[in-house]
Amino acid sequence: MKTYTQFMQIKTTKIFTIFFLLVSLVTFSQQLPIAHDEEIDPIGELKDNTLQLLLEAQINNNPKWKTLVRNKKLSIGIVDMSDISNVRYAGINDKEMMYAASLPKIAILLAAMDAIDKGELKDTKEVRRDMRLMISKSNNRASTRMIDRVGYEKIEAVLRAPKTKLYDEEVGGGLWVGKRYAAGGKRNPDPMKGLSHAATTRQVCSFYYQLAMGNLVSTERSKEMLDIMKDPALHHKFVNVLDQIAPKATVYRKSGSWKNYHSDSAMVWGPKRRYIIVALVEDGSGEQIMRKLVKPLDVLLRKNRKILIKKY
Repeated sequence: MKTYTQFMQIKTTKIFTIFFLLVSLVTFSQQLPIAHDEEIDPIGELKDNTLQLLLEAQINNNPKWKTLVRNKKLSIGIVDMSDISNVRYAGINDKEMMYAASLPKIAILLAAMDAIDKGELKDTKEVRRDMRLMISKSNNRASTRMIDRVGYEKIEAVLRAPKTKLYDEEVGGGLWVGKRYAAGGKRNPDPMKGLSHAATTRQVCSFYYQLAMGNLVSTERSKEMLDIMKDPALHHKFVNVLDQIAPKATVYRKSGSWKNYHSDSAMVWGPKRRYIIVALVEDGSGEQIMRKLVKPLDVLLRKNRKILIKKY
């Protein structure tokens, strides 16, 4: 039987834990990237069984989504960052490489920032303008200019870097840019599926998570990339719904569309929401699927946060 002192110690620990979880939602709402002293865990090691079950139940509840998942034409990844000391990840078909259109432009941004940091690319107003156009407005000409500036070898080397591992055959591949966003030019297709502009939802989640933690290039460069990615100019897909349900949150985002291939990714950072959502789909109604995914994912992520609090 526990003594009174032991009981009070357990009770106090629970109170402080719940207090931290609640206060952190406000305290850290705008503090990105997040300062940390230790190396961050790979996204795969953050997989959470409770969050995984919630995600699978939610997606399987929709017959259309369930069929797309079964046929490997829908991939989803989510990250609950409501408690920075206990980040949780879940995914469906999250190691499946899919054509991702303009979403992999985030890999060009990362490679350019790495090149600037190493003195391999001159930091000019033109470069900064093209990076913003490439991400915020998904401008293909600006993206092609940035590819030409850094080159495919640089992009691949940065994506394969041991520190970040945003492309890794052992976990299904990941982010890849192997073609200019223009008609001409040579190709450098990914080694696994021969895709030109590709991604897995797992590695896109990893990109945002590492960005939030200041792990991409450096804390300073991560902050610069966050500034470029926030407040997107295009308000379709995920952002169309996030504008309604989370108007006070800051959204960092990149999407893509080409024919039946649709992709979207967002890190939502606000007083009541701190999470990452990513989806890739091959379907003619992909635009609407992206919009319809947001609210259910938002609900289950907030539900997961409540479950965490109840555990204490």
